Parts: sequence; structure tokens; C-alpha cells
Amino acid sequence: MLSDRVVVVKGDIVELDVDAIVNAANNSLLGGGGVDGAIHTAAGPELLEECRSLKGCPTGEAKITSGYRLPAKYVIHTVGPIWRGGTSGEDEMLARCYRNSLKLAVRNGVSSIAFPSISTGAYGFPVNRAAGIAVDEILDFLEKNSSIEKVLLVCFNERAFESYSSALEEWTTEGKRD
Repeated sequence: MLSDRVVVVKGDIVELDVDAIVNAANNSLLGGGGVDGAIHTAAGPELLEECRSLKGCPTGEAKITSGYRLPAKYVIHTVGPIWRGGTSGEDEMLARCYRNSLKLAVRNGVSSIAFPSISTGAYGFPVNRAAGIAVDEILDFLEKNSSIEKVLLVCFNERAFESYSSALEEWTTEGKRD
């Protein structure tokens, strides 16, 4: 079953032994707070050096680096949208983060990938809305692509865990949301 390839977990993304983890980065790719800071700290200074060579990343796009000191082989950096009330294309920009990260993962032979809750921290995207977009994009992608065997949706707190779990359950019982 398609939804068996997607698992919602509570935990710390930097500790996961998957092929790639996704970094909810800022446009500079040079580190920041939240998930971004934790990934840069755990990966070591080599990650920052490689990120400098990438010259940033536009919102909705994705770039890949080595994982360095992380258990993951790769870090896929994507820049989510800042929430501006929902009328500035935020949903589509967030959807593109997932789509572009997954495409990049496939191009690099990734079979297991872990995503954080992109844009729901300092960028203020409502977590329930973000969870629905994430689940829709991931499951739509997996329907067309079998090379990714496992996707983890990694939640740092209970609220995110409940939101992503509900979105996944809704998708599996009712199909894609409208």
C-alpha cells in the first residue's frame, strides 16, 4: 500500500539513519535557527563550506550536499515560504519544496528520505495546512515513482505529530484532499 511507504515520527531529524534528510533552510543556505541550525551543527563545518559554494537557493527550490558527520549520506536543502496570510502563493511554494526535494532525491539514488515540518516554525506557516500539503505532494509523487521506498515525516513536537498523522490518515481513508 502506498501509504505504508510514509511514516510520521516524533524525533530529531539529525539522528536518523536514512539516505537523505531535508533541511528547512533559509535562502542563504548558511545556517540559521531551528532545524537548519541543528543540521549545520550536527553535520560539522564542512557542510557550511559546501553550502557557501551553492550560492543560495530560491524559495521552493532544492539543492543537495553531502551529510558529512550526520548518519544521512545527503542533506537536501529547500527553502519554504514565509507565511503572509495565504494569499501570496505560499501553498504552491511549499508544495514545490516537497516536489523538488523528491525529484532531487531520485536523481541522486536516494531510497529513504526524512522531511521536517517545512515553514511551520519561524516562517509561521499553519501546521495543519502545511501537513496536508506535505502529505498530498509526497503521496502523489510516490504514486508515480517507486524508487523512494520510505519517507519519514519527522515532527519535533506533539502538535506537528498530530497534524501530520491526521493528514496521512485522511489521505489513506479519503484519497487526496481537494
